[in-house]
Amino acid sequence: MKKRIAFISEHASPLAVLGGVDSGGQNVYVAEICKSLTQLGYLIDVFTRRDDESLPQVVCWLPNIRVVHLDAGPAREVPKEALLGYMEEFTGSMIHFIHQYQLDYDLVHANFFMSGLVASGIKKRLGIPYVITFHALGKIRMIHQKEKDAFPAERLDIEQMLVNDADFIIAECPQDKQDLIQHYHANPSRITIIPCGFSSEEFYPYSKVKARQRLGLKMDEVVLLQLGRVVPRKGIDNVIRAMRFLKNIPRIKLLVVGGSEEKPDFAKDAELRRLKDIAELEEVSAAVEFVGRRNRQQLRYYYQAADFFISTPWYEPFGITPLEAMACGTPVVGSDVGGIKYTVLDGKTGFLVPPHNPKALAEALMEGVSCPEKYRQLCQNALKHVNENFTWEYVAEKAHQLYDKVTSRTQIKPVYLLHVEQSKKLRKHQGSNTVTYAIP
Repeated sequence: MKKRIAFISEHASPLAVLGGVDSGGQNVYVAEICKSLTQLGYLIDVFTRRDDESLPQVVCWLPNIRVVHLDAGPAREVPKEALLGYMEEFTGSMIHFIHQYQLDYDLVHANFFMSGLVASGIKKRLGIPYVITFHALGKIRMIHQKEKDAFPAERLDIEQMLVNDADFIIAECPQDKQDLIQHYHANPSRITIIPCGFSSEEFYPYSKVKARQRLGLKMDEVVLLQLGRVVPRKGIDNVIRAMRFLKNIPRIKLLVVGGSEEKPDFAKDAELRRLKDIAELEEVSAAVEFVGRRNRQQLRYYYQAADFFISTPWYEPFGITPLEAMACGTPVVGSDVGGIKYTVLDGKTGFLVPPHNPKALAEALMEGVSCPEKYRQLCQNALKHVNENFTWEYVAEKAHQLYDKVTSRTQIKPVYLLHVEQSKKLRKHQGSNTVTYAIP
């Protein structure tokens, strides 16, 4: 009998276009782990917030995966930092959906602290156990971003509650686990490390000549790639500043892929404009190309065309893009932080460098390009490493083992046996805005 589970990802829909401010690794994580879990026999509903009036309430996305858009706040894009106040409505909408269609979920998998808040409410009202992947921790974020952190202060208390309340916590790397124990006093016996992964159907080795031809790049160029969300903590400015120390490499080019638009709009995007100003100040503008956002089908060609992928964020709970680069046979130079120091083997699949240190980054790149034999080994090792340790199939199997562990020790109350009192509270909460869901 197939198990039915609910994923909650309030701001990061698996259907979203990647590269925007709030679209990145969590979207990929939810999409890809769900795909692989269906191969293990799961039926999955992914609950996310409706951020566009034109979105249907239910999308039958892939076999055995539905995406359910719940009303929670205005049906438009809202920065995730401003979504917390809508989570009570999200919870009410989700309970209504479950009750109306008598859905019997074995487990909820929450993603991010706001989804965890919803999952905790579901557990209290319906008795469904939940596991949580935080993807980022508020206390760690505050250490690095300080007063620039725009999330409400309540985030820290909510995360602490979830650490104590969740049936199990998924840490994405050893550093994530250590942070949970050190900063939240989490019980180590209720934490399991399950990494993120990459899709071998999407990312794989390919002719560098053909990839560059497709992108209009020359074969005699040394191509460096920075790809991902264009936000300050990703350290893109660090990569641009490193170019000043690489001027003795002829025909070197840095591609910055990401942003909210396919064609960079420097007038509209303050962070892109700041990065462009840094390139001009460092006198490396001629070697830096801001590409703009690209879809998933296009990303592989950038990874395949690059000589090195660079990711030097201030902190990184995991980081999926280094895996995708290595899956294409491209070595990575990354910050010696969080998940990156877990996935990148220093000197074997790439190099680890301190964040905020453009000179160290440049020195690592010089080492990588100065010896063709060393470079060839980096490429081979990168490809072998990710295929042995970080496929989504591997990740899903680990998640499956955890789900079995949690559900086997938890007696789940059928959702159609909602108490009358709960039903009354639900109707009162939804009032005249009760939604009718059309299930395909």
